[in-house]
Amino acid sequence: MTRFAGLGLALLLGATQAIAAPEEIQVYMNELDVPGEFGLDLHNNYVSSGSAAPEYPGAQASLHRYRLTPEFSYGLTPTIDLGAYLPLLTLNDQNRWSAEGIKLRVKYIAVKSFARNTWWGLNLEVGKVSRALDVNPWNGEFKTIIGGRSGKWLVAANLNLDFVVSGPQPGPVTLEVDTKVAYSLSARTQIGVETYSGLGPLSRVGRLQGEEQAVYLAADTSIGSWALNVGLGRGVGTSQDRWVLKAIVGVPIN
Repeated sequence: MTRFAGLGLALLLGATQAIAAPEEIQVYMNELDVPGEFGLDLHNNYVSSGSAAPEYPGAQASLHRYRLTPEFSYGLTPTIDLGAYLPLLTLNDQNRWSAEGIKLRVKYIAVKSFARNTWWGLNLEVGKVSRALDVNPWNGEFKTIIGGRSGKWLVAANLNLDFVVSGPQPGPVTLEVDTKVAYSLSARTQIGVETYSGLGPLSRVGRLQGEEQAVYLAADTSIGSWALNVGLGRGVGTSQDRWVLKAIVGVPIN
């Protein structure tokens, strides 16, 4: 096993608690749009097994909920692209569609600062959602991005700081760690494991009791100019979503 594979296993073992299925289940890597060009990713996930009870009065229960979120992006410079999740669509267990909000982001990848097979970057996201998704309507996330490839192995990790911008129940800044370890089967296809882990408020990081976690078996491939990430996730710990199916479809619109 290479040095990168060993690092990946350490990241997976160290990432233990995560949030329930959000609109986007993805580990950020070094993807950037070419300056002046647009991109489109379709984020899909479906909670097939879990609790039907809402987390708070007015919340939308996640069991049997399908979420579809178009992510439009635009290459601003060689190192910066902009994104808009517009709108956050949900289909509930009664087959009713609803638009639950929007999110905007700006992403920076230092593509010229490292060797070709390693990278680091930053991402800032702010959005407004309905009470059905969050008791606080305005929320944000600051994400660090790091990763690399060595031979057929890929390792990536995101350290996320989540915070409330505005709402009736403001809380402390919380920490999440997402990781991805993948092995290339061919030039187009790789398989691996993704984890999505919430470590709790910064004031008590390390006390993992009462937190959530999710682990996904995932595959990445391409069909012509279309890109595809699919995964089957298992929620453990305090996660109410026990089984989640996800797919991210990269649409070639340029």
